[in-house]
Amino acid sequence: MAERPYTLLSCGMSLDGYLDSPTRTRLALSNDADFDRVDAVRAGCDAVLVGAATIRNDNPRLLVRSPQRRAERLARGQGPSPMKVTVTELAKLDAGARFFSCGDAAKLVYCASAAVDEARHRLGPVATVIDGGQPVDLRWLTEDLAGRGVRRLMVEGGGTVLTQFLTEDLADELQLVVAPFFVGESGARRLVGAGHFPWNPDRRARLAEVRQIGDVVLLRYALSPRFVSE
Repeated sequence: MAERPYTLLSCGMSLDGYLDSPTRTRLALSNDADFDRVDAVRAGCDAVLVGAATIRNDNPRLLVRSPQRRAERLARGQGPSPMKVTVTELAKLDAGARFFSCGDAAKLVYCASAAVDEARHRLGPVATVIDGGQPVDLRWLTEDLAGRGVRRLMVEGGGTVLTQFLTEDLADELQLVVAPFFVGESGARRLVGAGHFPWNPDRRARLAEVRQIGDVVLLRYALSPRFVSE
């Protein structure tokens, strides 16, 4: 089997398992202390991946915020922030989104074969567009990232991408933050969608850490033998 990066999934959810509200207003599922923790995790990774829907809905920058952490990365011979990666089937992405316009890190777009030409026309000036297969083959994607020097990959959502990494058994670790409230709207996005997950009543994921961070709780699950408890 080809090498792939150590892959950790990082996400937050409400008490009833939602990633967001059904409105266009972004739902804050964490607090300042946990945002700083996530920044530290991001600073320790070589690449951060989000789905195309997350770029459209949340317009994230995906940069390391702390000046000290940026300086430490530079001292290690890295860029100030990790490489940015996204996955898309239809290439419906705005080249002006902050994913592309913020920061000097390399931006990679793994695109389904049928939309590669459109993606290169639209995004070629701001990112490297890679034919990922039809549909995009996530296992091949992770192996390709390893070939580009990515040893540690952070996946930050959204629900479709999280579901795909989990159902295809490509995650080594899950960092799940639970917010102390309910959303209660069936139209909101869930943490994951339907699928056949390797972890089920007959194969339970191992809970490696529970940590209270202000009014939220972090649950760390070991999802593979490669799990590192640092």
